[in-house]
Amino acid sequence: MTMSDTKIYQLYGIDTAMHLLRPGAKWEISNTMITRWEDARPCPTWEELTETMEKIKAFEDSINTIFTEDQIEKITGLQKQMQEAAA
Repeated sequence: MTMSDTKIYQLYGIDTAMHLLRPGAKWEISNTMITRWEDARPCPTWEELTETMEKIKAFEDSINTIFTEDQIEKITGLQKQMQEAAA
């Protein structure tokens, strides 16, 4: 993996989408179902969340972020550890 062919998304995800749609809401999700919703505002739909996530991804794609090799190793190493812990 080199600096030029690496795209690492730092904002893309359900947490950021939910924060943008309903700041401060308390919620939990399992797969695509929101299992806990503690907020006076209506719970966003899965479609709203995925549309927001796609906008976040497009925004990040529009920015030419360049990481150092050390940063890439650190970020991808942390991602691998989280994936292994979740398995």
